[in-house]
Amino acid sequence: MAVPMKTIPGYENTKPGIQVGDKLPLRGGKFSDDDILFLRQMGIEWVMVEGPDGEVGVNDYKDLVRGVENKGLKVYRLSNHYFHNMDVITLNLEGRDKRLEGYLNYIRAMGAAGVRYSTYAHMANGIWRSGETKPIRGGHFGHGWDKDSPDSRGRWIGTYYGSGLSHGRIYTEDELWENYAYFITRVAKVAEDSGVFIGMHPDDPPVYTLAGVPRKIFGTFEGYKKALEIADSPNIGVCLCCGCWLQGGDMMGADVYEAARYFGQMGKLFKLHVRNVTNPMDQPGGFAETYPNDGYGDVPKIVRTLSEVGFDGCIMNDHLAPMVGGEYTSAAFQTAYLLGLVDAANRGA
Repeated sequence: MAVPMKTIPGYENTKPGIQVGDKLPLRGGKFSDDDILFLRQMGIEWVMVEGPDGEVGVNDYKDLVRGVENKGLKVYRLSNHYFHNMDVITLNLEGRDKRLEGYLNYIRAMGAAGVRYSTYAHMANGIWRSGETKPIRGGHFGHGWDKDSPDSRGRWIGTYYGSGLSHGRIYTEDELWENYAYFITRVAKVAEDSGVFIGMHPDDPPVYTLAGVPRKIFGTFEGYKKALEIADSPNIGVCLCCGCWLQGGDMMGADVYEAARYFGQMGKLFKLHVRNVTNPMDQPGGFAETYPNDGYGDVPKIVRTLSEVGFDGCIMNDHLAPMVGGEYTSAAFQTAYLLGLVDAANRGA
């Protein structure tokens, strides 16, 4: 049965309601038979493919998508880290226009290959963590962030940022808004023409200025609303990372359930990363990433909210917490947990 997806026009689900997806890594441009078998055994249909970085041709993307589909899976998102989190765009550094044109070509290539969704992060100095911050269930320490830790640092694709100014000076929010507007007004038209929908990912962590770069455009509820107004496009929306939102806590200006409802009712909620954290980051010691049923966030409530607003796009696990047995075990547990919640929500339980 083919059910047209409302969340991402152009996609079709085999059953109505919320979809649960998972990642499919590419090792040297290929995925393993075990990867495919593992996902199919869990009942996964939609996959987020971690593709090659940099300039990639249309035919390469078409071949990649065809290879995944021949294995009985469907590509929801096709990532390219080179065009995912770009400091030259966020901060208007040398080479901005060249990178922007590369990003636009990436969107065009995806559209031509039949991929209708992409996630974008407007961060300049990466994801910040400060090592193992707090113990989580079972005795492991979850990765997290403590704003007062001397080990706090950011990272993105091999580049690390520590104390001091990551890009040599302090940037203002007004500068970042101007740079964002320059970027998104050009992106929106190409996305619309290509049939690609772009979900803006929250800053990780949100709210605080880090190493001289503000994080309130995609680090607060009001920032998100303003950013969507500037884009003024049906193809520009939200990739709601529940973990990032929970990290921000009250400082976000709306809780994660309110955000999911608001963006979902707008038709701007395109995808969700579902993870949990021990507590908001403004608490002593910061936060640690933990299992979906072991944090302060109410993951079942998140899923019920999605069902109530008629969301039929993909949710997925994110930042897997450590478990005995490694990545497969952790992915199986966290994905199965989401599958159970979604099954109940889709059945009205």
